[in-house]
Amino acid sequence: MHLLTQIGRYLLMLKGMFSKPENGKMYWKAFMEQCSEIGFGAMPIVLIISFFLGAVTTVQTAYQLVSPLIPKTTISMIVRDTIMLELSPTVVCVVLAGVVGSKIASELGNMRVSEQIDAYEIMGINTKGYLIMPRVMGALVVIPALIILSMFLALLGGRIAGTMANILSAESYDIGLRQNFKPFNVYFSLIKTYTFAFLISSVSAYFGYYVKGGALEIGRASTTAVIVSCILILLADYLLAALLL
Repeated sequence: MHLLTQIGRYLLMLKGMFSKPENGKMYWKAFMEQCSEIGFGAMPIVLIISFFLGAVTTVQTAYQLVSPLIPKTTISMIVRDTIMLELSPTVVCVVLAGVVGSKIASELGNMRVSEQIDAYEIMGINTKGYLIMPRVMGALVVIPALIILSMFLALLGGRIAGTMANILSAESYDIGLRQNFKPFNVYFSLIKTYTFAFLISSVSAYFGYYVKGGALEIGRASTTAVIVSCILILLADYLLAALLL
């Protein structure tokens, strides 16, 4: 299918999500279920990746800063900004594109292939609003919370790795975290996170919602959703950095 056709159908899908709910309680229940599934489903991998991202960043930063003229606190300053600006928002969201995005695409693809979506439409339910909106809103609520948790765990992992490897003391690490801190970095990382969360959920929902065929096509749609989401995340990362930094 032509690229412009894909983009147009994606925009029409987003437009179709915003409509008055047929039953507010059903929509709220679906939203809470998606928050629970996305949050608890992705939390283990986020915790593990974040801790070791911080640990590896600390060790590698210390390896690069070999000059005795550079204070040890510089290591944790670099680790802090690297984690907050790039590693936690971008790397973790790329991982979440594989975890959350493939799940959304396969769920909706299975519903499309098994004609559940057609049955909902026959009953007069706006399937774009009922099936896609809760997933997008759930991702917008849960993924930023996961990224904030990721930042904390990455900084904690860096602190533990730095003290265990005798790179710097815990006191020096904490001093470096507070030095030259810019609150805008937190806002910038959250802006990136909300953008990435929307891309992951909406793009994956698009490929799952419009899948045609059988089980093989569902697998292909899930793979395509993850690939496209990752490419758009990296493109958005560059554009936001160029515009806001």
